[in-house]
Amino acid sequence: MRSPLDRLRQALSFEIIALVLAVPLGTVAFGVPMHDVGVVSVVSATIATIWNVVYNFVFDVTYKRLTGKTLKTLIARIIHSIFFEIGLLIVLMPFIAWYLGVSLWQALVMDLFFVAFYLVYAFAFNWAYDKLFPLPEWRNRPVTR
Repeated sequence: MRSPLDRLRQALSFEIIALVLAVPLGTVAFGVPMHDVGVVSVVSATIATIWNVVYNFVFDVTYKRLTGKTLKTLIARIIHSIFFEIGLLIVLMPFIAWYLGVSLWQALVMDLFFVAFYLVYAFAFNWAYDKLFPLPEWRNRPVTR
């Protein structure tokens, strides 16, 4: 299992790279000033960072308990990403509506845009992170389904 410091490095690098990509995309996609997208993104990233550390720990403990291993299959990675984003959607949608002064429906559409972005991004980032920083137990072992 990953150490708490490794999980912190993973969560912080995930959010920093995401902000660099998401703020300009959100500004263009919604015609909202970059400052407003930036504030929403930073608050969201802060909440997401805390959620990331907690969620990944709980997911890994549960996954290891259920499967006896920590190396995730493709299906496990997809499930991991989907449930991570559902949790964030529930928390972030009311904040987005309040801060931007939009309806919950508009906030949902905006949040779903970011969910789509983050689903793809989270899958790619976590896969790349595992390749760059593999656990010793993963070396020379094929991924199973």
